[in-house]
Amino acid sequence: MTAIPMFPLGSVLLPHMPLPLRVFEPRYLAMLRDILPDEPAEFGVTLIERGQEVGGGDVRTDIGTVAQVGSLDTSGEAILLIAQGVRRIRVDRWLEDAPYPRAEVTDLEEPAWSDDLAPLLARADLLVRRVLKLAEEAGEELRWPPDIVLDDDPAAAAWQLAAIAPFGPLDQLDLLRSPSIERLLSRTIDLVEDAETLYGV
Repeated sequence: MTAIPMFPLGSVLLPHMPLPLRVFEPRYLAMLRDILPDEPAEFGVTLIERGQEVGGGDVRTDIGTVAQVGSLDTSGEAILLIAQGVRRIRVDRWLEDAPYPRAEVTDLEEPAWSDDLAPLLARADLLVRRVLKLAEEAGEELRWPPDIVLDDDPAAAAWQLAAIAPFGPLDQLDLLRSPSIERLLSRTIDLVEDAETLYGV
């Protein structure tokens, strides 16, 4: 178990995905001051199930992702930060939110890739891009384009497909809990097929 700074959000960060943040709250500015001397500079991200990001008093999930700080822009009133999801964690115990949220966490075992899963990955890739294309044609504002390039590593690509698909945070939280790549891909496919029905497919 390790105690690390935490950044609860209203969204889910999956491994191998970028996390842009606009940091302006004094408690998170203090967090950045404390972690930036470390190499790598890391903090945990969990979903806020109830409540708000600003001001505390929220209810947070017990699983999250460690984010590694990549770049900083300090030229404006707020700090613009880009981090990257690197590994999953289980929150064993929340500590006092002073001066910022912290928790004792345990790293979760990374699910292993098997080449037998290649057809499942290919199907998930096809379906996710198809539903993104349908959403684009429907005039929806997309965070990720249908032709986005994924990681060459198949396990990383599986997480990225789950992240770019147009799911809500609770569905993405369910995917983050996946004990295996097979479950991650199968559940992604199920959710995408459900989403396709919204477009009459």
